[in-house]
Amino acid sequence: MKLAIAAAAVLLAACQTMPAESQIATAQLKPTTGSKAFGEATFEQVGDKVKVFVFVQGLKPGQEHGLHIHEAGDCSSGDGMSAKGHFNPFAKPHGNPMSGEHRAGDLPALKANKRGRANIQVEMEGISVTPGAASIIGRGLIVHAGPDDYRTQPTGNAGARLACGVIRLN
Repeated sequence: MKLAIAAAAVLLAACQTMPAESQIATAQLKPTTGSKAFGEATFEQVGDKVKVFVFVQGLKPGQEHGLHIHEAGDCSSGDGMSAKGHFNPFAKPHGNPMSGEHRAGDLPALKANKRGRANIQVEMEGISVTPGAASIIGRGLIVHAGPDDYRTQPTGNAGARLACGVIRLN
């Protein structure tokens, strides 16, 4: 009996130190009217950060493209404008997500290779796959035609929307 209680205590302690199962969300990026860009994204909650994996193809070779999470998970308009503006739950200015103040929806740019393919793998703070103000579930993911200058308010001057996807919890 004492052995069973001791074993149960050890197992309970082990369960408390194991990391919780991660939450994963995905988005299937589909081209807007006149675009050939498409791809996929995965968002994995790991502690207070989200690992972001994005792969897009059909881009202009050698071109840099702005990448943002937008307010609405609505890709019904042909131009991607139904996704509304950048996701900004904390009323921050648009900026570089790798340095300084920025909106939750500001992500690092995609850089297309000579075959028109681009990918990023980055850990982001300020967004979440779990419920709360920073949750990206049900939001739109947009690939833009041009580079993000990380200065121009409110959009970064990244141009037209080439691909749109809705971020959904798996």
